[in-house]
Amino acid sequence: MRRAFVLVVLLVTACEGSFVRPEDLGRKIEINKSYEARDTCLKHKAVDGTATSSADPATVASAAAVACQGETDRLITAANPDHDTKVTASIRQDTEFRAKKYVLQARGLRAD
Repeated sequence: MRRAFVLVVLLVTACEGSFVRPEDLGRKIEINKSYEARDTCLKHKAVDGTATSSADPATVASAAAVACQGETDRLITAANPDHDTKVTASIRQDTEFRAKKYVLQARGLRAD
């Protein structure tokens, strides 16, 4: 009897979380698209800003992040349906970090 119980528990817990709801899949796809759009925008703006400016990389990165605000907002909307301020702040911080990384890469410098 004990073996049967253990077997049933193992079977039930093995399946736990294996079901993907369609809305979760759609949300994941939307997040990935938004993430890619934001990063593509940042890359282009970083290259444009680097080609026309000898300014500090942080300044160019901030300008790129501002120029890509629409893409960042779409990412926040897709990834943060609960409007958690910590998540929003984290995505904005990540946008600044990635923008600086792309500026440094465009200048041929190592991004740490």
